[in-house]
Amino acid sequence: MRRFAPDLATILVLALAAGGLWAFLELGDAVGEGDWTGFDSAVMLALRAQDDLSDPVGPHWVEIAMRDVTGLGGVALLTLVVIGGAIWLWLRRDAGTALYLVAATGLGMLLSPLFKTLYDRPRPDLVPHGTLVSSASFPSGHTLMATVVWLTLGLLVARRVERRRERGFVLTIAVCIALAVGISRVYLGVHWPTDVLAGWALGAVWALLWAQGARLLARRGRLRGAEGGD
Repeated sequence: MRRFAPDLATILVLALAAGGLWAFLELGDAVGEGDWTGFDSAVMLALRAQDDLSDPVGPHWVEIAMRDVTGLGGVALLTLVVIGGAIWLWLRRDAGTALYLVAATGLGMLLSPLFKTLYDRPRPDLVPHGTLVSSASFPSGHTLMATVVWLTLGLLVARRVERRRERGFVLTIAVCIALAVGISRVYLGVHWPTDVLAGWALGAVWALLWAQGARLLARRGRLRGAEGGD
């Protein structure tokens, strides 16, 4: 069973990554054809007061909180998180994993401008924006980068933790942050829901593949501490 389990895990990761890539490409194709316009509009309007589209639903503190949450997907904060994580790994005499983290997240963050330029989708104009924006809309950059960084970091940290419950906690926090950032982008009116779905899909694919790469390198003795206990 111990020999089969790693193979099964690899198959599962690759299947999830393939599914995520398929979802991203399908969303990109649908956006180009305008197939999901009705869905996008319906969701965005549902999050606004019917008598004032500049007013998001819910109390004012929710809007303030959403602005704070969206910052968890900003370049400045994510860069600090990666640097902090890399320094922590280096202090634990694990320079290999530190460099791996920087490479995985740094290259992953470049996906956002690349695909924004490729699809060049205009930002939503259905409702007023709740924060400043300057780039194209598809995919959501904040969502993509948050998913890449937080999920990659969570997967690498989880593999260093021995107890399954603790690994589950670490991964749950990472996933919740990525989900919250995406939701905040739609709530603030700066992204269509399909932009966010695409960001989640592509970010998850990237994080899963790099985490699997770390796992394989650890099995060959190239990385330390990437294989957590049971």
